[in-house]
Amino acid sequence: MAHTITVQRGDELEEPFRRRIAEVYVRAFADDFAGFSRDTGKLADAFEHMLLLERFFVALIDDEPAGLASLTSGAETLFDPRPVEIRRHLGLLRGSVAASVIRRWFMPPSKDQRPQVAEIGFVSTEPAFQGRGVATALLQHLLALPGYSEYVLADIKDTNVAALGLYAKLGFTVVERRPMRFARRAGFSELVSMRLVQEG
Repeated sequence: MAHTITVQRGDELEEPFRRRIAEVYVRAFADDFAGFSRDTGKLADAFEHMLLLERFFVALIDDEPAGLASLTSGAETLFDPRPVEIRRHLGLLRGSVAASVIRRWFMPPSKDQRPQVAEIGFVSTEPAFQGRGVATALLQHLLALPGYSEYVLADIKDTNVAALGLYAKLGFTVVERRPMRFARRAGFSELVSMRLVQEG
């Protein structure tokens, strides 16, 4: 039986969804957070407060969060982390490092701050909903939003072949490949950025 996928902005959902959105986020990027904790519940405890829900779009199947993606433009950021809150859940050392990493890696505004350019990030699907078109539905929703003519997907790991294939299918083209020192230790060798320019 086919299930309908609906996409809603995070702040349009009830506040209790904040926790569920945080859980999708930390499960999808658990490998990246493993240095802080391998306990996704603890990571969700630490990070849920910082999500700016108006920047996240959530795919729902039967009212369950099945995936998410973020969208920012200009100087907008995705997070408002409180280091004290992060340290409370991850400990003084790991919490301090986590807060610093979030600010350094995930909060700098886009390099291209023209108002009609949108950056899409953190595209992810819950394991239970893989193969149901969740990421496609999210991206199609974002690409149909008014006010943007260009879309950027930055810093995708080159090993994420399925994602790169989906983005290419939707019309994105590679604009940069950035070799990363020490990346091989993390299981990839370069970060790929892609762009889509919509005509009209």
